[in-house]
Amino acid sequence: MQSWVLWVIVAAVLGTAELMTATFDLLLLAVAALAAAGMAGLGLGTGFQVVAFAATAGALITLVRPVARRHLTGHPLIRTGVAALVGREAVVLATCDRDTGRVRIGGEEWSARSYDPDLLIPAGTRVDVFAIEGATALVHPQEEPWPN
Repeated sequence: MQSWVLWVIVAAVLGTAELMTATFDLLLLAVAALAAAGMAGLGLGTGFQVVAFAATAGALITLVRPVARRHLTGHPLIRTGVAALVGREAVVLATCDRDTGRVRIGGEEWSARSYDPDLLIPAGTRVDVFAIEGATALVHPQEEPWPN
């Protein structure tokens, strides 16, 4: 049996094992086995085939694997609940100071206070929600605020 056939069989076995495990690592080794089969198909000796397999496997595992893992395991950042309110725009309904205030965030009224305790934010001012503490939004004006 010719050596390129053996390398193709190794690649097929690794590919099948990849289907069973879904680790992505065995697929990279299967591609490296196909590179070695290519060297064997060109008529190069066993030493070149092993070097081609090792070099291709090393390059794929070093360069491709981290990128592929990041894409396969990376989850989009979806903020839900009160975390989704941070960074949103709001309108002050009742003057906000260090202790009290009311804002409308996306159609809902929230108790609020100024993120900077020295600021007085008058009603009608557009603000950004910097944080949520319990049921209170900490807000900061988008424009220059009035000092308290």
